[in-house]
Amino acid sequence: MPDHDPGPRSERYARLSVAGSPVCTPGWLTLREPADADARSAELAQRVGGLAPTVVRDVGCGTGSMVRWLAPRLAGSPRWILHDRDPDLLARAVAGTPSAEGVGGDLTTLRAADLAGTSLVTASALLDLLTAEEVDALAAACAGAGCAALLALSVTGDVAIDPPDPLDAALAAAFDAHQRRTVDGRTLLGPDAGPVAAAAFARHGMAVETRPSPWRLGPESAELAEEWLRGWIAAAVEQRPDLDREAGRYLRRRLVARAAGALRVTVGHVDVLAVPS
Repeated sequence: MPDHDPGPRSERYARLSVAGSPVCTPGWLTLREPADADARSAELAQRVGGLAPTVVRDVGCGTGSMVRWLAPRLAGSPRWILHDRDPDLLARAVAGTPSAEGVGGDLTTLRAADLAGTSLVTASALLDLLTAEEVDALAAACAGAGCAALLALSVTGDVAIDPPDPLDAALAAAFDAHQRRTVDGRTLLGPDAGPVAAAAFARHGMAVETRPSPWRLGPESAELAEEWLRGWIAAAVEQRPDLDREAGRYLRRRLVARAAGALRVTVGHVDVLAVPS
């Protein structure tokens, strides 16, 4: 008999998220929010605070975690406009943000005219789900509207798991390939998103700074580490089905380490700040 469950491969690993889906579940977003808050660059947020933005648009807002993290770091009470393609997530974000306005629809269609009057565009864990053309269009829109952009937590592909395992490298390579896959004619940036975004904003005449913003997950973040690990494996197996049998054993080894309090994970991200020159 097989030593793994039947059914779609990726669904046997992920629980709170679907590999490669642009729509995240509220449970996953809630679980990751503390790690996101710890990882985002406080230095870049301080620079944004010095710009004294009056109108902030958070694109791909999810449940509003970026608002909750950034708002206390801004002077005054800027007006928040929240964008998300998922109506349920958007409703949650608006309900949790006093006086915020919600805007649905595809954020990749935003142009300079749509950003008129906006001081700052923010996003979190978004750019790696976009294409190079879509990131360039966002940069052009911000530059055309004269607004700054703070784009946090784009994956870099740098992953370190302790204790190390012989299957780490193969799963990491498969995951990165999955992040860069082509879907409906769109080739996603995945771990290339940070450098591509920095170059795009600079090309459109904006001053750009980047800072690392890694997750560092230890025993105190064991639940998040497990859920991230499951999603990471799910995406890798979806990209390379031949990894499926070994991936099941790999997950069991990792869960044993988690139960012993020995699992530690570092997941690389980068934050990008672009300011009109």
